[in-house]
Amino acid sequence: MSAKQLVKAFYDSDLANDVAVVSNFFHKDCELHWSSSQGFTILKYNDIVTFFEGVRKSYNSLRFEFTHLIEADNTVVTRHTLLARTIEHPDSEIVLARYSAIWEVEDNKLYRGYEISQLADETHAKAMDSYAERKI
Repeated sequence: MSAKQLVKAFYDSDLANDVAVVSNFFHKDCELHWSSSQGFTILKYNDIVTFFEGVRKSYNSLRFEFTHLIEADNTVVTRHTLLARTIEHPDSEIVLARYSAIWEVEDNKLYRGYEISQLADETHAKAMDSYAERKI
């Protein structure tokens, strides 16, 4: 599987419900360097396990719409929107955040991630148009 296929398979998986998502996709020595509205953090394998435990408690489903998915050797760059259905409102999908990420793949697993996220702002039409789903 190519690096791009692995990253796409990760985002296409059932992240909100699959208890094996971390073991299936993340290298045991992984690190995710994440800049978000909460600040900067580095998540290692066990931190990512804990993160997805929280995801499973809060969301029925997560879905990603990509504007960019670019591969160079073992590195994949993404630009995407995260949409979710919460436990409280399972019939309504909401836009949670916009992301840009760089993933390095080693041993067919996600090894290093460099991610920037921003809470979604649907009030600005240009921002919405910029993240409109594209065929990739």
